[in-house]
Amino acid sequence: MRQYRISWSPLAEDFEAKIESLLEKLKTQKYLCPPSGKQSSLRRCVIAPQTSLVYQIKSDVIELVAFFDNRSDHQY
Repeated sequence: MRQYRISWSPLAEDFEAKIESLLEKLKTQKYLCPPSGKQSSLRRCVIAPQTSLVYQIKSDVIELVAFFDNRSDHQY
């Protein structure tokens, strides 16, 4: 089976860096992002104008719930 090399575009690398930076901050500041307007047990971080991350805090674990397009009709 042939294997392909994966190459990230500069735009994708920038997006990944934003996510990694946010996750590093969340490790020490679990309440960094405000509660979701639709589900109070969840917290929502805007990563880019089009994209948000939703997470919840479970004891000593930050659980990533979803990434979504801010322009969509979403449940968060």
